[in-house]
Amino acid sequence: MSSIYADHAATTPMVESALLAMTAQLAQLGNPSSLHTHGRATRKTLEDAREALAKELGSLPSEVIFTASGTEANNIALKGLYWAGRDKGKHVVVISSIEHHAILDPAHWLAEHESAEVIEIPVNIDGIIDLAFLKSLVESRGDEIAVISVMHSNNETGVLQPIADVVAIAGEIPVHTDAVQSFKKTLLSFAQMGVTAMTISAHKIGGPLGIGALILKRTVEIPSLLHGGGQEREIRSGTLNAPGIVGFAAAAASSHYNAGAVAQLRDRFISAVQSLIPDAVINGLASERLPGIVNITFPGTQSDTLLLLMDAQHISCSTGSACSAGVHEASHVLLAMGHNEITAQSSLRFSFGATSTASDCDFVVSVLPDVIARGRAANLT
Repeated sequence: MSSIYADHAATTPMVESALLAMTAQLAQLGNPSSLHTHGRATRKTLEDAREALAKELGSLPSEVIFTASGTEANNIALKGLYWAGRDKGKHVVVISSIEHHAILDPAHWLAEHESAEVIEIPVNIDGIIDLAFLKSLVESRGDEIAVISVMHSNNETGVLQPIADVVAIAGEIPVHTDAVQSFKKTLLSFAQMGVTAMTISAHKIGGPLGIGALILKRTVEIPSLLHGGGQEREIRSGTLNAPGIVGFAAAAASSHYNAGAVAQLRDRFISAVQSLIPDAVINGLASERLPGIVNITFPGTQSDTLLLLMDAQHISCSTGSACSAGVHEASHVLLAMGHNEITAQSSLRFSFGATSTASDCDFVVSVLPDVIARGRAANLT
C-alpha cells in the first residue's frame, strides 16, 4: 500500500531543478573563499545563486546571509539585534506568544543568560496577535525595546500575521519576522514589508535540508554568533555550502508550487472533515492563512494516539511542529489561542504541498472517521 504524505509544513520533497542543480555543484571543486581559479568559479556560482534568491525575496543580494538552517538564522537575528540594542541601553525582547521554538527558546535563553526581559504579545482565538497590546507596549516602553520578533505565518495553524502593522507600530525599533513557512507560498517581499530582518529555509520550498538564510537590511550591523573567516558580512563565519545554496536558489526560482491549487485541496479537506466529524474544530479558520496548513481539534481524543493510528494507515501528518516531535506536551500555540491542556492535546496538523493530490486528500478523509472513533475509544480506557 502506498503512503500518503500530509506533513509538508515539516519538510517537502525536493523539486527536480533543485536536485539537479545541487548534484551538479557537488561535483565541482573549489572553496568560495579561495582566490585561485577553482575558488573564484565557485564564488561566482554562489553569488549568482544569491542574486537569484534575492530577486525572489524582493531584497538586495547583499542582504542575504546564508546559514545552515532557519533555526540558526532566527538565533542570529534575535540575539544579534538584542545585543546591538543592549549596547544602547535597551533590554526588552518582544515576541509573539505563538512563535516557533527557534524564537521562543533563544528569547528565553537571553532572559536567563543575558539579562533580557521577554514580553510575549498575546493572540486572539483566531491566532492573530493583539495589535492594541503591542501599540500600548511600544508607547509606554518603546525606549527599552531592543527587538520585536513576530512570525509571518504560524507553522501549526498557517495563520498569517499583520506584519505591516507591526512595522508601523514599531517605528524605529528593529523588527524580525520568521517567514520560514511563508516563503513561496504567499506574497512576500522583504523590501515592501519594511522589516529589519527575515528568516527563510530551503527545505520548506523544495530545496535541500541544511541551508537557510537570514535577510538583514544592509545598513544594519549586528554581533555575530560564529567567529572565524569573516564570511557573510562577518556575521556568519564558515565555509559556504555552495551545493546547498545553489539548490536553494533553484527551488526558489521554480514555479512548482501552485498556491491556488493547494488552497483548493485544503478547503476540500476541511469541508469533508466538517461533514463527517461535526464536532471537529478547525483552528484559525476565520483568519487569513497559508494555502496548505489545516490544524484540527478532535474532542475526546489524544493527539499522539491519533498520530500513531494515522501512521498505521500509512498517512504521515503531525501533532504540530516537527521540532517538538516526541515531546508529549500541549501545543503552546493552541494554548495561546484559548485551548486548555486537554483540547490542545487533541489536535492534528495536516499540511498539503505541491505534490499533494485530490486522491491523497480523499484517502485521508476516508480513514479519518474510523481513526477518530478508535482514538476516542482508546481515550476512555
